[in-house]
Amino acid sequence: MESGLPVSELRDKAAEATEKGDPNWWTFSREYMAVRWRTDAAKTREGLADSLATVAIAMAGEGPKAPTPEEVRLAVRWGVVPGHVGEEPPVELRAAAQWLADNSLPLSALEDSRVIRDVHYRLAFRLDDSPAAAETYKRRRRGFNTAIEYAIQEGYLEANPLAGVKRPGSNGSGIVDPRVLVNEVQGRQLLTAVSYVGSVHRNRGRRLVAFFACLLYSATRPAEAVGLTLPQCHLPESGWGTLTLKETRPVAGKKWTDSGERHDRRGLKSRERDKDRPVPIPPVLVALLREHVAEFGTAPDGRLFANERGGLLGSSSYWRVWQEARELALPPDKVASPLARRPYDLRSTCITNWLRAGLPVAEVARRAGNSPEVIHRNYAGCLDDSEEDNNRKIERVMGWMT
Repeated sequence: MESGLPVSELRDKAAEATEKGDPNWWTFSREYMAVRWRTDAAKTREGLADSLATVAIAMAGEGPKAPTPEEVRLAVRWGVVPGHVGEEPPVELRAAAQWLADNSLPLSALEDSRVIRDVHYRLAFRLDDSPAAAETYKRRRRGFNTAIEYAIQEGYLEANPLAGVKRPGSNGSGIVDPRVLVNEVQGRQLLTAVSYVGSVHRNRGRRLVAFFACLLYSATRPAEAVGLTLPQCHLPESGWGTLTLKETRPVAGKKWTDSGERHDRRGLKSRERDKDRPVPIPPVLVALLREHVAEFGTAPDGRLFANERGGLLGSSSYWRVWQEARELALPPDKVASPLARRPYDLRSTCITNWLRAGLPVAEVARRAGNSPEVIHRNYAGCLDDSEEDNNRKIERVMGWMT
């Protein structure tokens, strides 16, 4: 439709462009993913695949038999896995994969302002044209940028075509919304509600009380708590204890991990593989962990938190328990609000409480496994609950107090 050329000639031109060092997006995506695969974590692989597939929608080419955006996304996510090279795509993706191999736009098309605007739109919006979450946009754009850096390095492009293109209103991404934070009473009520989820025989909720408590009282990331083992826990009979965090077990999916399991096995975030992170834990968490071990024991490999069969705890499992617990613990208006909507919001609550308690930002960052810059940037808006105290200080200085 755009060029007026027959399909056969377009295919010839695409093959010629590839030979000249201007591969189409389908070919380039598979080449780039093969380069990154050996050194990247499973979760990183999945994120890159999502970025490449999102851009592929804008780079798919046009025609009466063009695949739908959803078909493009699925075909690219399948096609970029190096283990699928030489294999026939699944029947439902075969037509879309062949179309993309024949008709995807070449990398040089990214120099066209119309194309790069469409690419940017795809990065920032979902398939239903609703805005993507800020973190989703950042992750997709980061993946696209790393792919373009590789293209520049290989001589396919001279510059990043997306440089200077910004998403309106994206500066606040990553900042914690104060509305998600729970107070002390709400935190206790939510943990109690978790224990009521599921039947007595299955203990679906009870076996996760201490899991969520790790997020609330020690700012543990969910993937860190999934991999927590008993030898990593110092749990004295009284007083403060310590968790020595050593690895994460993020869910990525079988096709993205080297082991073929759903969970990857990685070191701590932003740290070398052999580095750990000791985190002091308060007596309330020590008691909950001791009770958990006494009642449920550990998995065969020493992990504290397992599913009902002793396997790795999946994110969908603890997510469902959490949503049911919110409905038990909170009034209807709070259930509909952002309050503790995600288990991760408990970690944000813990970090905020440390800051409010007066801990130095550097120490909060060390315990949480973040940089001080991230703590400053993301939690500044959560420390404004002292407005009344600040107002009183102003009244004293101005002489307004009676």
